[in-house]
Amino acid sequence: MTEHPHHDAKEDAQDLGKLGYAQELFRTMGGFSNFAISFSIISILTGAVTLYGHGLKMGGPAQMSLGWPLVTFFTMMVVMSMAELASALPTSGAMYHWACALGGKGWGWFTAWFNIIGQIAAIAGIDYGCALFVTPLLGLEATTQNLLLVYGAILLSHALINHFGIKLVSWLNDFSVTVHIIGVIVIVGALLLFAPKQPASFFFARITSNDEGWSYGWAFVIGLLQAMWTYTGYDASASVSEETVDPRRRAPWGMVMAVVVSSIVGYLLLIALTLSIKDISGVLSAKDASGNDVPAVIAIMIGALGARAGSLFSWLAAIAMWFCGLSAVTWSSRVIWAFARDEGMPMSALWKKVSHKHGTPVNTIWLCVIAAFLAAVYSGAYAVITSISTIGLYLSYIIPVFLHVRAKQKLERGPWHLGNYSFFINVIAIVWVIFLCVILSLPDNMRSGKSMLAVIILLGLWYGLRERKRFAGPAWAGNE
Repeated sequence: MTEHPHHDAKEDAQDLGKLGYAQELFRTMGGFSNFAISFSIISILTGAVTLYGHGLKMGGPAQMSLGWPLVTFFTMMVVMSMAELASALPTSGAMYHWACALGGKGWGWFTAWFNIIGQIAAIAGIDYGCALFVTPLLGLEATTQNLLLVYGAILLSHALINHFGIKLVSWLNDFSVTVHIIGVIVIVGALLLFAPKQPASFFFARITSNDEGWSYGWAFVIGLLQAMWTYTGYDASASVSEETVDPRRRAPWGMVMAVVVSSIVGYLLLIALTLSIKDISGVLSAKDASGNDVPAVIAIMIGALGARAGSLFSWLAAIAMWFCGLSAVTWSSRVIWAFARDEGMPMSALWKKVSHKHGTPVNTIWLCVIAAFLAAVYSGAYAVITSISTIGLYLSYIIPVFLHVRAKQKLERGPWHLGNYSFFINVIAIVWVIFLCVILSLPDNMRSGKSMLAVIILLGLWYGLRERKRFAGPAWAGNE
């Protein structure tokens, strides 16, 4: 990622001023920190690990060998389509502002709400996933009460750190990259060097253990949730644009590089874990001494490396998940803050306040954490909350891309763009997201699909009856 030593932060503030916004957040993030926040939220040690059992159950080893690269390819189409827009319009509003610029305030309003719902569910998915790992590692029984207590404590730690300072968050995000990379190297190294391994052909074995009686092909498609859920949150680089120096170049590169690095490191992790499986049914049905389910990855590592080493590496994964949740709270609070700044939220005056002392939007930080706690209590099933999160986020990602295709270059290009390939890449991204939303709506008796449909109907009624007249959109977008 190219650094621009002569870049003047005043230019960034003037850029923002042209859109009618004052520079309220501290602009202290460099190119690496911008990449780090997206990389931390993608967090292969969260998505690929907490939903590893789901992928293995649905598609067996081939879910990892074929599903991961397949989803990576299409995710690259989406992230490149978004990076182009991030370069053209670098604000904390990100997708919401792009949708307003390309389609008017109504499109922007729906985009913002899909993104906020997806993000709150993402925080819940990340931190509840962390609690699922940490609770047994602390020697506690994985009862609902214990899980919620550990989950609440994790959320509280993220709120407090985000409340007290962006410099600490920025440093921890940078450190998080080290934890993720070293964590994966150590886990992969230990498994490949010391664990008994299956032959390479096992990595491509097509086995399904689903309880629904689905055919292999259908189960494989449902199992893609593992990779789809991992590849969310890279829009965080765009959401911290107003805290990044030279965001027109650094935010797009931050997003794209986060996906590229995650795809490579994630694939290495999946190879090592999958080849270390002794018995698929044993991994999927593993229980602790009290008869509670053990996450598949902990079962693999304990089976391959012994109880002590397995627990140690499981702690490493749990720490990476903690960092991922910390970044997710930073990301979500900035998006809600930007929406409240344009009077898009109920009680916007409360949510758009920035602490003079800490330079952070403190009220939105606490709002995110409380809403995430309630979201996990509501959803009950982990696959449901991760599906809702993935659908909500991808709808917010693709609406501005769709509007960009429809508007035919209404937006002035930034320094990062796709040139003549833009239309082709945008269309592939749109088709992929439609497919992804349909697939993720189906599992668990369509619970995530029904939840999202209810949300869309409620948002439609709310907008039609009240917000259409009240919400003016960003000052610069006009009142279309």
